Amino acid sequence: MFVLGNLIEAIANVLSLILRLYTFVILGAVIVSWVRADPYHPIVRFLRQITEPVFYQVRRFLPKSFFRWGIDFSPLIVLILLEFFGNWILRSLFQLAQKLT
Repeated sequence: MFVLGNLIEAIANVLSLILRLYTFVILGAVIVSWVRADPYHPIVRFLRQITEPVFYQVRRFLPKSFFRWGIDFSPLIVLILLEFFGNWILRSLFQLAQKLT
């Protein structure tokens, strides 16, 4: 059973790395949205391609009153959800791995 525990722990570590990297990608997209970046620059296009589908899904559930002030709250909500679910899932995986080793 220790092999299964080690596998689950490795999966949790990889998932943790992916969540941290995506957090930095979101922060990069937010910073790029504050400055007048060239929309055709490869980095800007990459950031938008990676983050906009998730932001769009969050924007669909936000009430219209959130958009009155011209501030997009979707990155903040995505970051909060990433932290919440990331911690919840990762802790569960690490505890499961610990019990199996």
